[in-house]
Amino acid sequence: LTPSSYQLFFILVIQLFPILVSMASAMASTSLRSTGFVANSKQSTTLRAGAFKGQSLCTTTRFTQKSRTRHVITAALDPDNIDILVAGGGGVGMDVVKKLKDMGAWVTFIQRTDSRRQAIEQMGALLHIGDAMDEASLESAWANMDDCKCVVSTLGGSPADSSVDSIGNINLINAALKHGVERFLLVTSIGTGDSAGAPPPQVFEALKTVLVEKQKAEDYLKENANKMEFVIIRPGGLKTEPSTGSAVLTEDTSVCGAVHRPDVANLVCKALFSDAAKNKVLSAVDKNQLFGTPEFEVFEL
Repeated sequence: LTPSSYQLFFILVIQLFPILVSMASAMASTSLRSTGFVANSKQSTTLRAGAFKGQSLCTTTRFTQKSRTRHVITAALDPDNIDILVAGGGGVGMDVVKKLKDMGAWVTFIQRTDSRRQAIEQMGALLHIGDAMDEASLESAWANMDDCKCVVSTLGGSPADSSVDSIGNINLINAALKHGVERFLLVTSIGTGDSAGAPPPQVFEALKTVLVEKQKAEDYLKENANKMEFVIIRPGGLKTEPSTGSAVLTEDTSVCGAVHRPDVANLVCKALFSDAAKNKVLSAVDKNQLFGTPEFEVFEL
């Protein structure tokens, strides 16, 4: 090389050196992040598999990248990739779990037995065997969740034993308060509280013992509104039939009618993530299956 060629060579090296250093640094950083992500995903899977000590009936791989996503929520809660606890039996509870899973949430479903194991596993939800009447069994449900944002309760008893409507729900509310849950959605029934005059008298009398206990849970939840947001949904007469798509919510406490379980579940999932529903008590009815011909205002989520 001639002297002039040396000069050109060194000038070229000096110009390219910062670019080469930057590229090497970026490649090293990408490699480290990739390695860390794989390690974190393995660790998360291990924790999920052992969290219930045998009670988890559905093991799924879950990446810790989720925690970085959840902290960007600034307004209404986003269902994608957050932990939600659902308590209840079949019917509306099962429909809610399926819809929440379809929306991208991580759902833990509290059941007293494992009789619905197969259906819950197929939905990709986690089953926790517990009883709302047993505070200790509720407490252990949180071991399987990173940071539970919402709780949905469809718990309900019968006129013969309605204690779960009050005590069970209050136990669940207390557990949610203890663990910093942001929003609690409670499903009760038309006829509860200030809607006592909505059902036909004979219906109200037949369900009175249950409705009184439901009101205790509603009142307790509202008393803690300064600590945790709430939504209360009071369905009308429940039918186990396919969705009609014509169910609506209203703040009108005089409205009564029938409504299908899948439609209630759909309204529950919408209300759970709606700013408009914050600290609201709403009745749920099918607008084509009303008792009488009442005029009322539909509550828009």
